[in-house]
Amino acid sequence: MAILVTGGAGYIGSHCVAALIERGADVVVVDDLSKGHKAALKGGRLYVGSVADRDFLREVFTKESIEAVIHFAAFSLVGESMTVPEKYFRNNVTAGLTLIETMLEFKVPYLVFSSTAATFGEPEYVPIDEKHPQHPTNPYGESKLIVEQMLRWCDHAHGLKFCALRYFNVAGAWHDGSIGEDHRPESHLIPMILSVAQGKRDHLSLFGTDYPTKDGTCVRDYIHVEDLIDAHFLALEYLKKSNRFHARRGDDCARWCIMV
Repeated sequence: MAILVTGGAGYIGSHCVAALIERGADVVVVDDLSKGHKAALKGGRLYVGSVADRDFLREVFTKESIEAVIHFAAFSLVGESMTVPEKYFRNNVTAGLTLIETMLEFKVPYLVFSSTAATFGEPEYVPIDEKHPQHPTNPYGESKLIVEQMLRWCDHAHGLKFCALRYFNVAGAWHDGSIGEDHRPESHLIPMILSVAQGKRDHLSLFGTDYPTKDGTCVRDYIHVEDLIDAHFLALEYLKKSNRFHARRGDDCARWCIMV
């Protein structure tokens, strides 16, 4: 039986695939390669296509014996989602629904969903816990919340067990340095800082000066990508043992892995 990783050629997805291969798992990857890189895959059987393409996805599920899905495939740029929200709803929500329906059709019972802390919106209190109200302030967060809600109802109706990990910012690379962040164009803070230090970028711009901090700039929470992947694996084991859905935000992963 195989584990399907959607968006498996992307940053977090490729690290998930690498860790699964290292553990001896049978891995199937679905990625349209619009953001991901085939060279980042350390193994697994790659099917190039969109999760939103029902016929394509059914073909994958027909060819492969899939026991669980780890779902990363999504557009994830908050700023872009504000300018073209329809793109995010079409891709993230439609693809999520197509995946859910295909899993139900082929009786695949477990899904670990890469959600986001953006589903919470502006914090009403800190630290944020899982009971915090979810009021997204951008279409990206809204699209992820809609998928969470679809999963919740499909669990009640059909017994599709899921875990949604609502994490914040991810950083780091594979332990041997062979894969890491490779966004084009790069939009993540740490790679941009390193690019300035290497002389590949002239300067770094920081936005926001009215946060309640010493210099007015914001504070960001980070988790190392390998620790995050451990959390996904533990979430999957949790689902298999408990047969219950649950939602985890980023720093609750500290129960399973080290926060950085």
